[in-house]
Amino acid sequence: MATFFEKLIVEKLSFEMLSVEKLSIKKIGLLLSCALLASCLGRPEGVTPVEQLDTQRYLGTWYEVVRLDHSFERGLSNVTADYSMREDGGLRVINRGYSAEEGDWQQAEGRAYTIEEDQPGHLKVSFFGPFFGSYVVFELDSDYQHAFVAGNTTGYLWLLARTPTVSDQLREHFLQRAEALGFAVDDLIFVDQGLNESAVGTDVAPPLSSD
Repeated sequence: MATFFEKLIVEKLSFEMLSVEKLSIKKIGLLLSCALLASCLGRPEGVTPVEQLDTQRYLGTWYEVVRLDHSFERGLSNVTADYSMREDGGLRVINRGYSAEEGDWQQAEGRAYTIEEDQPGHLKVSFFGPFFGSYVVFELDSDYQHAFVAGNTTGYLWLLARTPTVSDQLREHFLQRAEALGFAVDDLIFVDQGLNESAVGTDVAPPLSSD
């Protein structure tokens, strides 16, 4: 029969082993979280953020002209993204779209921040708690009238513009760039902006500059 001291030693060893096991699980969880964060804030191969992005000029309303479909926008038309400044220096993001199934407008508020000061075109955006994803502006015209935006993988892609529709020339340029970078252009959705067109008129974004 084990003595009191033997039982005490066994219990102590068991407690220490359990503590080590919990610590190891915590370390593994931390490592996995770091790996996941790095993955979420990465960018697709070959997609390079623009070198210059003036936050003040980027503010305001952008219309989602083309996108790759994903769960958090599925079924939405007339999608817009509105950017304004936050008190902490980040961007307030209001995404809004119309759900025909619900017969109503859907809205989500998020926040965005530049990841590295020397890469203003690569931001991180969050619509849920502490979880962020990449927002990579890889083309932006000098007048801030259109932007090509990617996520952390080739599964996320958007053509944003200051007007609900764009010129055929710009749309073709977007498709060519997207295909060259490995995005699935056959899966792109050309977003119905009919309700927004009615609200702002029928103007289209200016054609792509030749310079």
